[in-house]
Amino acid sequence: MELLFVLVIAAGIGGLVRYALPGRHSYGLFLLPAVGVVVAAVVWEGLTWLGWKYDGGWIWVVALGVTLLACVAVWLAVWQGRTRGDQRLLHELSRGRA
Repeated sequence: MELLFVLVIAAGIGGLVRYALPGRHSYGLFLLPAVGVVVAAVVWEGLTWLGWKYDGGWIWVVALGVTLLACVAVWLAVWQGRTRGDQRLLHELSRGRA
Protein backbone atom coordinates (compact mmCIF):
# COMPACT_ATOMS: atom_id res chain seq x y z
CA MET A 1 0.00 0.00 0.00
CA GLU A 2 2.87 2.37 0.76
CA LEU A 3 4.16 1.92 -2.79
CA LEU A 4 0.87 3.27 -4.12
CA PHE A 5 1.15 6.32 -1.87
CA VAL A 6 4.72 6.95 -3.02
CA LEU A 7 3.73 6.71 -6.68
CA VAL A 8 0.85 9.15 -6.27
CA ILE A 9 3.09 11.62 -4.46
CA ALA A 10 5.80 11.17 -7.12
CA ALA A 11 3.30 11.96 -9.88
CA GLY A 12 2.36 15.07 -7.93
CA ILE A 13 6.01 16.07 -7.65
CA GLY A 14 6.37 15.69 -11.41
CA GLY A 15 3.29 17.85 -11.93
CA LEU A 16 4.58 20.51 -9.57
CA VAL A 17 7.95 20.60 -11.32
CA ARG A 18 6.15 21.00 -14.65
CA TYR A 19 4.26 24.06 -13.47
CA ALA A 20 6.96 25.56 -11.24
CA LEU A 21 9.68 25.76 -13.90
CA PRO A 22 9.58 27.56 -17.26
CA GLY A 23 9.47 25.91 -20.68
CA ARG A 24 6.24 23.90 -20.41
CA HIS A 25 5.78 24.32 -24.16
CA SER A 26 8.85 22.13 -24.75
CA TYR A 27 7.37 18.80 -23.60
CA GLY A 28 4.10 16.99 -23.05
CA LEU A 29 1.78 17.13 -20.08
CA PHE A 30 2.56 13.69 -18.68
CA LEU A 31 6.33 13.52 -19.22
CA LEU A 32 7.50 14.69 -15.80
CA PRO A 33 4.78 12.92 -13.79
CA ALA A 34 5.62 9.69 -15.65
CA VAL A 35 9.33 10.16 -14.96
CA GLY A 36 8.51 10.77 -11.31
CA VAL A 37 6.43 7.60 -11.03
CA VAL A 38 9.04 5.40 -12.72
CA VAL A 39 11.95 6.78 -10.71
CA ALA A 40 10.07 6.56 -7.42
CA ALA A 41 9.02 2.96 -8.11
CA VAL A 42 12.55 1.87 -8.97
CA VAL A 43 14.15 3.67 -6.02
CA TRP A 44 11.49 2.50 -3.54
CA GLU A 45 11.75 -1.12 -4.62
CA GLY A 46 15.54 -0.96 -4.65
CA LEU A 47 15.61 0.37 -1.13
CA THR A 48 13.19 -2.27 0.10
CA TRP A 49 15.37 -4.98 -1.44
CA LEU A 50 18.26 -3.47 0.50
CA GLY A 51 16.27 -3.99 3.70
CA TRP A 52 14.88 -0.50 4.34
CA LYS A 53 11.56 -0.65 6.17
CA TYR A 54 8.33 0.82 4.77
CA ASP A 55 7.54 2.63 8.00
CA GLY A 56 10.97 4.28 8.21
CA GLY A 57 11.16 7.94 7.38
CA TRP A 58 14.37 7.80 5.39
CA ILE A 59 12.97 5.60 2.65
CA TRP A 60 10.36 8.28 1.96
CA VAL A 61 12.89 11.11 2.00
CA VAL A 62 15.32 9.31 -0.31
CA ALA A 63 12.71 8.01 -2.75
CA LEU A 64 10.92 11.33 -3.11
CA GLY A 65 14.16 13.34 -3.10
CA VAL A 66 15.62 11.29 -5.93
CA THR A 67 12.30 11.68 -7.75
CA LEU A 68 12.50 15.46 -7.47
CA LEU A 69 16.10 15.49 -8.71
CA ALA A 70 15.26 13.22 -11.64
CA CYS A 71 12.29 15.37 -12.68
CA VAL A 72 14.40 18.53 -12.59
CA ALA A 73 17.20 16.83 -14.55
CA VAL A 74 14.78 15.64 -17.25
CA TRP A 75 13.16 19.07 -17.40
CA LEU A 76 16.55 20.73 -17.87
CA ALA A 77 17.71 18.28 -20.54
CA VAL A 78 14.48 18.46 -22.54
CA TRP A 79 14.14 22.23 -22.27
CA GLN A 80 17.73 22.96 -23.32
CA GLY A 81 17.68 20.37 -26.10
CA ARG A 82 14.41 21.65 -27.48
CA THR A 83 15.57 25.28 -27.35
CA ARG A 84 18.80 24.47 -29.22
CA GLY A 85 16.90 22.38 -31.76
CA ASP A 86 14.36 25.13 -32.36
CA GLN A 87 17.11 27.71 -32.85
CA ARG A 88 18.96 25.43 -35.27
CA LEU A 89 15.78 24.76 -37.27
CA LEU A 90 14.96 28.48 -37.42
CA HIS A 91 18.45 29.20 -38.72
CA GLU A 92 18.13 26.48 -41.38
CA LEU A 93 14.64 27.51 -42.50
CA SER A 94 15.49 31.22 -42.66
CA ARG A 95 18.77 30.46 -44.46
CA GLY A 96 20.77 32.35 -41.84
CA ARG A 97 18.69 35.55 -41.91
CA ALA A 98 17.18 35.10 -38.47
